[in-house]
Amino acid sequence: MSDNKIYGLILVRAGSKRLPNKCFLNFGKISMIEHIITRCKKFRITPIVCTSDKKENIKIIKIAKKTKTKYFVGSNHNKIKRMSDCVKKFKIKYFHTIDADDPFFCGNQVKRSIKILLKGYDIVFPSKNSSLGGASVGFSINSDFLNKLNLKLKLNQKTEMMWKFFGLIKDRKTTTLPNQDYDMRNTRLTLDYYEDYIFLCILRKHLGNFASRKKTFLFLK
Repeated sequence: MSDNKIYGLILVRAGSKRLPNKCFLNFGKISMIEHIITRCKKFRITPIVCTSDKKENIKIIKIAKKTKTKYFVGSNHNKIKRMSDCVKKFKIKYFHTIDADDPFFCGNQVKRSIKILLKGYDIVFPSKNSSLGGASVGFSINSDFLNKLNLKLKLNQKTEMMWKFFGLIKDRKTTTLPNQDYDMRNTRLTLDYYEDYIFLCILRKHLGNFASRKKTFLFLK
């Protein structure tokens, strides 16, 4: 694959405990996972659906095929291994993580994060406001770093909170994406609970599926 593209690894599994099957919930005329895929393409981010090998995720694979989106099936518990195996398969050098429960992620901030990564960093962390619930952007990661980290882990190690393991590579070079003026402070735009779903659906009804982050901010303000 060409390194000229911006790749978004959509991290998704059907087995959510707090809100079961949330990636299949309707978000307008399409499901949440279809929306995430389509939003990536709208922002000219090449999506790759990265899911686990449990049977409950077969429906996710079918949606990837339906939308003509590349997909990868890997370790269920070890997210770092799953991503590492994925980027090896598709020969990707740099990528951005996109959570399937962040329907209003900002494509422009994803590109901004990747641009910073290409200055020689191993990881660009999400902006502070995004991590506090704003859900605008994920991690930009150099695949060489990820593959090196994977070698330090046990095969079935649970690495869902992957950032907790980054420190295993002592000479890593990291930075954090600065907040933007329209980042949401004290606003929850991620999908974990049913009340989140109602709120996000109201936003979608008023703004559509492809509203920019700035437009979303101004509407809420």
